[in-house]
Order: sequence, then structure tokens, then C-alpha cells
Amino acid sequence: MVSGVGFNSKNYLSHGKLVCLPPRMGSSMLSYHSRADFLKLNSLPSLSSFQHRNGKLKFQSKPIAPSRKLNQPCALVIRCDHPQNADLPRYYSKKEKKPFPVPIVELRRAARERFKKSRGQPKKPVPPPKNGLIVKSLVPLAYDVFNERITLINNLKKLLKVVKVHACRYCNEIHVGPIGHPFKSCRGHRASIRKGLHEWTYATVEDVFVPVDSYHLYDRLGKRIRHDERFSIPRLPAVVELCIQAGVDVPEFPTKRRRKPIIRIGKSEFVDADESELPDPVPEPPLKPILTEIPDTEIVAPRDEEETIQLAEETLEAWEQMRRGAKKLMRMYPVRVCGYCPEVHVGPSGHKAQNCGAHKHQQRNGQHGWQSAVLDDLIPPRYVWHVPDVNGPPLQRELRSFYGQAPAVVEICVQAGTDVPDQYKPTMRLDIGIPTSLREAEMVV
Repeated sequence: MVSGVGFNSKNYLSHGKLVCLPPRMGSSMLSYHSRADFLKLNSLPSLSSFQHRNGKLKFQSKPIAPSRKLNQPCALVIRCDHPQNADLPRYYSKKEKKPFPVPIVELRRAARERFKKSRGQPKKPVPPPKNGLIVKSLVPLAYDVFNERITLINNLKKLLKVVKVHACRYCNEIHVGPIGHPFKSCRGHRASIRKGLHEWTYATVEDVFVPVDSYHLYDRLGKRIRHDERFSIPRLPAVVELCIQAGVDVPEFPTKRRRKPIIRIGKSEFVDADESELPDPVPEPPLKPILTEIPDTEIVAPRDEEETIQLAEETLEAWEQMRRGAKKLMRMYPVRVCGYCPEVHVGPSGHKAQNCGAHKHQQRNGQHGWQSAVLDDLIPPRYVWHVPDVNGPPLQRELRSFYGQAPAVVEICVQAGTDVPDQYKPTMRLDIGIPTSLREAEMVV
């Protein structure tokens, strides 16, 4: 407890935030008059601030000028960036549609507000990338995301030589640890005969870092891909396609680069500006050197523990940089996802290929239900159970509610020796004591 700060009896702690209610809602409150001698408000220009990130105490107070009315109550707010514990990621059934990132009601309300503000105002020029040009300030970021993805894949191949990762033969669940977990959560083929138990085998990089492919667009403002073109257009990882549209030049996947903004002649119609008077484009070298994936036959495992820890830290940094950079690119370059299946399309509008095989796809004639994508749609985190002690006893089926979860990449790096990032601690439940027996677990309230 901070000295000189009194807490009201009616404080509410929710999601890591402690909020002291106003004086009209409580019976007693701290007054400066009762602690004036101790805090020395008349002599000090401001109170000292107690700040600590990573989910700990954070207390700030503004300078208070001396006044005759010293018995005015103050409200104390303690906020926490990361809550102590958070719920595990929700499992969505294949029969239900994904929720919209922003509710439809909010989108309609925002559209009406934009229409009211633009009424009677002159039209503003369309900014890039909507006018056909690329955002030049995001080109270095696109190269960084592209290279961080390659670095992540190469490092994961090396870490899989020293960290055991298991994959179920019948479903898409994986587990990081010496042996597979005993939980009956398999939903694969003939799972009822096996009573939900998994049949574990060795995992690969594709099991940890889930590949999400999308169609490559030569012109991202061109016509939508038709159903009969679904086999003639190449597919590549969605993150790579996002980087290409943001400015990365890959010779294997050419794309159209405009040097003048497009000319709109309708709501969905446009023509390209005349670029004949411009000089011929000169091929320029890439802004940054592009990395390449290491073949599986040339992968060498870390030699000692120190090299393993260094490799794990580099892998975790590449994971965070890739997700952080991809999230910034998605703010400017739209990405669509089907609300019924995992299909992702990088572009202003989804394609017309009727290849959705999700629940009740016959009623939609195989068409996708496109909506705005979130970061987890583009880069799935693939949550796995967190093993508190790799060298200790294995996970027990009866103590499932005491264990936490973390993304597979993070769990591999943690078991390899790196520190746990702060943003993943709430779901990993590191501060929860795990009972040693089932009888002790039954005594927990």
C-alpha cells in the first residue's frame, strides 16, 4: 500500500484495474487535510509518481496547488496494462460464423457520421494506397516483415531439433513438451472410438507456423478473380502477398506499380493516368536484401545451451516484429477473411471463387462470406498448453483447469530458455499454484 493514500471500502477490481469510486458512492474518502502534514503539499510542487509497467502498480497524481479547501476528496485509479490472469482463447465451432471485428451497427453509425461531415464539403484527393500508389513510408516495414518471416521459419527448423513438438495424427492440435498431453480433446477422424485421445507423432514447421495462402494479384485494384480463374492464378503465403502489395519486389511474382494516381469515373470504375510522358522506369535494386529459406537438409541444430537460448531469443523477436509489422500494414492495405472458413484474401474485396466448404456452403453456392480480417486470421497464433516444468511431472488430466496456454512459437522459445514475454503471461497462468494431487485440487475453492 502506498503511504499517504487511503482506499475506500467500495473499490472495484476488474481486468487488472482498481478504481476508487467518487465520494458520493462511498462512505469515506481520503482528504488532504488529514494527511497534509505527512504529504507536505505546501512545500512540495508535486507528488512523486509510482510507475511500473508489466502489469504492476501504477500510481500518478497531478501537481496540486495549495488552497484553503484542503478537505476535498481525491479519486485514485490504479491501472494494469496486462491483467493477472486472462481467459483462454475461445474455441469457435465450425457451424458458427466468426464475429465481425467491428459490429455492423457501429460501421453504419460511422458511415452516417462521415456522410454528414462530408455534406457540402469539397471532395478531398484519395490518399494512397486507394489511388493506386503505394505508401512509400511503409516500404521498409514491408521488407522487414518479409525478412522476419524467413528468419522465423529458419530458426524454427533449428529449434525443432532440440525442443520436442508433437502433432496429432487425426486433428490439427499440437503439443510442445517431452510427451503429448493426456487431455481428451481430439475432434478428428473416429475420435469417438479413441474417446477423444490424441495419437501423437512428430510435428513439422507447418504445424507450428500455420501456412495461410491467398491468391496473388497482379493489379490489386483490378477486377475480382472469377470462379473459372481459380486454378490459373498462383497462390502464395498471405503475409508474402501483403508485403508484395506494400512495396516488396519479388521477381517470381510480378505486380503492377503505378507512378500516377488513378482517375475515378465512377464508384467502382476508374482508368489509369497517362504515363507516356514519364521516363521509362529504371530497374532498381531491392531496398533491403531479401533472405531465403534454408533447405531442410542444411539445417544444423544448436551446439550448446547458450546458442540455443540465443536462437530462441532471436526467434521470439522475429515473431513479435513480424506480427507487429503485419498489423501496421493491415491498417493501410485491406485484408479480407471468410466468416465461415479460414480463406484469406489480400485486397480491397474478396475473390469470387466458389470454393468455400464450410457449414451450409450449399446455401451460399460455395461463395465466401467476406469480412475484415484481424491479425490472428493472417498469422494464426496456434495456442498450445503451457508446461510449467519440462523436467517435472507431465500434465495431468484432472488438473486441466490449472494449466495455461500460449502460442506455439512462444512456448517453444520459452522451453528453449528465453524469458516469458509480459503480454503472454496472463494466458499462461504462471502465478497459479498447481496442486500436487487430485485430493488437493478438490479442496481448492
